[in-house]
Amino acid sequence: MIRRATVLFFLAALLPLLAGAGQAQAAGYRYWSFWERDGSAWTYATVGPSLSRPADGDVQGFRFSVSEDSGDAAKPRGAAGFDTICAKTPAKDGTKRVALVIDFGTPGDAPSGEKPPAGRTACAQVAEDATTAEALASVAKPLRYDSNALLCAIAGYPAKGCGEQVATDGKDSSATETAGTAGTAETAGSAEDDGGSGPSVGLIAGAAVVVVLGAAAVWQVRRRA
Repeated sequence: MIRRATVLFFLAALLPLLAGAGQAQAAGYRYWSFWERDGSAWTYATVGPSLSRPADGDVQGFRFSVSEDSGDAAKPRGAAGFDTICAKTPAKDGTKRVALVIDFGTPGDAPSGEKPPAGRTACAQVAEDATTAEALASVAKPLRYDSNALLCAIAGYPAKGCGEQVATDGKDSSATETAGTAGTAETAGSAEDDGGSGPSVGLIAGAAVVVVLGAAAVWQVRRRA
């Protein structure tokens, strides 16, 4: 009876290790997401800012945060609408006005050693065929992009990094994957989605160890009984 209790205790001690193997895989991405506003509701943009061509009177937003994918991405904060943001920018022939909401996120989402600036709004008055990226560049320089044209920084924030993978506690992960390609912030969750379709290697390995060691312990008890 004592030996069987020992086996059960041994297996119970392994369960936290097994659980930890699965939890260690949880991660998100630190990046700028791109949003469009319809009335008072924000919706995740379906194309990147370099492809989006807003109309006069549109409101668009950017939010810096850590998220796993578009489904849990944080929305820009603030309720100011076009009439408020562009109140001091009169209409002009041959141009359009785009209201931009730029939310630099929270300290918890900031890279190590950096502090997010206060959020801001801006009215970009640009050519009628201008993209959102061009509108943003006219009011929030410097912008920074990576080699895949992914938007990495607005108004110089953050100073470094671009769509890096981070653990759920916001700390940098050892992974080197980056979020998104082809200049669309909206695809930032794709690498996580592709890698999360099945059980993690650590989870499977942990389960195998528990099964093997557990079976060996039970065999020892039966052999000595």
